[in-house]
Amino acid sequence: VQLQASGGGLVQAGGSLRLSCAASESIFNFNVMGWYRQPPGKQRDLVALITSTGKTTYADSVKGRFTISRDIAKNTVYLQMNNLKFEDTAVYYCYAVPRVRTYWGQGTQVTVSS
Repeated sequence: VQLQASGGGLVQAGGSLRLSCAASESIFNFNVMGWYRQPPGKQRDLVALITSTGKTTYADSVKGRFTISRDIAKNTVYLQMNNLKFEDTAVYYCYAVPRVRTYWGQGTQVTVSS
């Protein structure tokens, strides 16, 4: 499975961005897809995930601001990020767990200016 992430960029605090993660094959039966992020000098942490049944989970720091969704027809998972804060600055990585193994996309940089 190959994952192509896109949508990062520079945005002012309070602004919005939408990240996309396109998979090279059907995501219909993927157990989990989601996003991690890694701020400069820090560890990579989970941001949000969506399961094959559509159940979503969010990090406390993004609840109410970020929304994860998927378009099965397009083999794509999205992360809508609203009311961005300076502390959301990070490299964002999408991942997929079709069954057991985890696949990672390349990172996309999100920079929020204060």
